[in-house]
Amino acid sequence: MDIRKVKKLIELLEESGIAEIEINEGEESVRISRYSTSAPAAPVQQYAAAPAPAPAPAPVTAESDSEGEKPAVSGHTIDAPMVGTFYTASAPGAPDFVKVGDSVSEGDTVCIIEAMKILNQIEADKSGIVKSILVENAQPVEFGQPLIVIE
Repeated sequence: MDIRKVKKLIELLEESGIAEIEINEGEESVRISRYSTSAPAAPVQQYAAAPAPAPAPAPVTAESDSEGEKPAVSGHTIDAPMVGTFYTASAPGAPDFVKVGDSVSEGDTVCIIEAMKILNQIEADKSGIVKSILVENAQPVEFGQPLIVIE
């Protein structure tokens, strides 16, 4: 239903003194009431928000101790330049851009962050050896979150 029609109905309700009006157009329905009702009206269209993903467990690296403490990050980190979803490869089933132990050069693509349906290639800003990958594939990342450690 067009928002202009709804606004017009509200104006008519205010001008006329009618307490409530309900209009049905095909599968769409709108009820406008001047006073709140004791029983909530059934909404015509509801959109459920996607459930928030559970935080991913921290990946285990050689520096992790058995107590489960977060390992200290030593070396140069490549941080997330945006909020989005972290991917290690260009497509499902494709080889990962980098793995622990791989040598990378400045400008090499090391991962992808998907933000608003756009795939953004994240490049190494320093040459070196990949020491650890701090995020699991297909997990959400925050702005500034360390992704990859390079020595």
